[in-house]
Amino acid sequence: MARTIIQMSDIIKRYYIGMPNELQILNGISIEIHEGEFVAIVGASGSGKSTLMNIIGALDKPTEGSYFLNGTDINQLSDKELSKIRNKEIGFVFQTFNLILRTTALKNVELPMLYAGVSRKERAKRAMQLLEMVEMKDRATHKPNELSGGQKQRVAIARAMANNPSIILADEPTGALDSKTGRLVMDIFHKLHKQEGKTIVLITHSPELAEETERIITISDGSVISDVSKKENTVISLSKIGEEADVQ
Repeated sequence: MARTIIQMSDIIKRYYIGMPNELQILNGISIEIHEGEFVAIVGASGSGKSTLMNIIGALDKPTEGSYFLNGTDINQLSDKELSKIRNKEIGFVFQTFNLILRTTALKNVELPMLYAGVSRKERAKRAMQLLEMVEMKDRATHKPNELSGGQKQRVAIARAMANNPSIILADEPTGALDSKTGRLVMDIFHKLHKQEGKTIVLITHSPELAEETERIITISDGSVISDVSKKENTVISLSKIGEEADVQ
């Protein structure tokens, strides 16, 4: 069995705790993701997938439940320690790219390494290698406003790989792209998974995009309703959907 990268048990997330308008978004989610998996977390708007993504990405903590990332108990970390975890363990790819507009593609890719204390020479060398991997080496000196949407996302993927993180966490990475450009971006994720052995967690509302991954975790109303591994052709867990089907 591959090493467990993400281990979540009974994750509950509430907002406005103790107030009349208290809101529970996640209702006891338990999932495990292993090294080298390509997993989609899929759900409609309002399903809780973005809240779950923020917890997976150590951008937020659960109200209840435990979360271990690479064996580290995320709930016990200070804000400074969480920042280090985000920098070294998680490569983020966002729908809106989140590139720094005033600097070049190369410097954007270098940025996580700068925070990690990598030397200038090594930063520049690795950043160029990563840009070459996503076929953006010839755009290294261009700023984001000189790049197309697909080019920006490829730079963002290179940046996500900068510190060789344990997981790539991609939030609707093709959401702002046309279908042809989105295809190119998904091909890069497949390349990272197959050739680099990267663990990738794709957050999406699109069943079609989810179908491209090895395993689909479906969320509805803050709960996991199915967890299907296509690689092994098995259902890892099935709750509400199966129960409703049995009743009918």
